[in-house]
Amino acid sequence: MENKNGFLVINKEQGCTSHDCVKKIRNLLNTKKVGHTGTLDPEVTGILPIAIGSATRFIQYLPQEKTYIGQIKLGIRTSTDDIQGKIINKKDWPKITHEQIDQYLNLFRGKIKQIPPKVSSVHVNGERAYKKSFKNENFELAPREVKIYELLLMKWDQIKGILEIKIKCSAGTYIRSIARDFGKALNSEGCLLMLERTAACGFDEKSSIKISDMEKDRDNIKNFIIPTISALDHLSTFALSNEEEVKFWQTGRAIKVDLNYFNESKTFDHKNPIKVIDKTKTLLGIGFFNEEQININPKLVLNAK
Repeated sequence: MENKNGFLVINKEQGCTSHDCVKKIRNLLNTKKVGHTGTLDPEVTGILPIAIGSATRFIQYLPQEKTYIGQIKLGIRTSTDDIQGKIINKKDWPKITHEQIDQYLNLFRGKIKQIPPKVSSVHVNGERAYKKSFKNENFELAPREVKIYELLLMKWDQIKGILEIKIKCSAGTYIRSIARDFGKALNSEGCLLMLERTAACGFDEKSSIKISDMEKDRDNIKNFIIPTISALDHLSTFALSNEEEVKFWQTGRAIKVDLNYFNESKTFDHKNPIKVIDKTKTLLGIGFFNEEQININPKLVLNAK
């Protein structure tokens, strides 16, 4: 099929790695320029946005928040902080009500610091942590600050020691770490039992497709490719007014701005990245506003057609 630029929202199935998904998309679309927006562990299912063509250059400008539905199993600690790991300790969990569980979850709402799992992709002295872990090396990971925008307790099973949560969080948040640390907060142990990502980078399940379905109906794939400009709806838009400005932009030169442009649009956010388009609403790139020079400086420029 003809190569396109944009995003494919994959509904990843269990057992498939993020790299496997990228490789399959490359083969299905017959293109090398494919990248994902952040890995999902093989056992985690759900939303994995895939960038195609020039869309790979815009990944950093997508919304970074992600939403998950997960289950935490109390009483067990593992080497990987999820149920797939080797059990290294067991401890009874307390008898506790739904309301009390919810109160303990307050410890994990808002800005928090967490230590990533030892089998994470965090770099340690130039090497991924999980590689060091597999070689049984001793090392420590530093706490990292993340933000939990929403953390809801969906279910609590006292008999099985399993709680189900919905969590909306910043990029870089490890739900496995929350499972581990929540168990400690209850003077027990904890690990992640199940995890599904329901939204990521502004995409959700409504626009998603499974790779197995794509393989059955290759001709329908193009209908699921989301144009790059649509994925940037959260950014303010600056439209170049004439061909001269377009030429200036495409040669990397700044564009002068009439301050009335900002004053007339109360929703225009000139403090964050700005998507730049031409009169035909074609995406030309990303720019940043320079307050001192009153212009928009190109940061990402798409090549002229």
